[in-house]
Amino acid sequence: MARITFNSVFTQHEDHSIEPRQKIRVGGVSLGPGVRLSKGVLIGGLDFTQFLGRDFEAYTDGDTLVITGIY
Repeated sequence: MARITFNSVFTQHEDHSIEPRQKIRVGGVSLGPGVRLSKGVLIGGLDFTQFLGRDFEAYTDGDTLVITGIY
């Protein structure tokens, strides 16, 4: 597993939404580029907008980045 930065996983937009840079999986939920998340939207029970500037623990499974933890 690797420690990776928030900005290497998500793009931040001017409207404060975030979008995965590649296909990601959290718990049993997968999403990819084109999906915008705004404050209050839960994916795998988490609001990823709350973790701006934090790092993630993750590994790659094929073309999917699997997020397993938050630092």
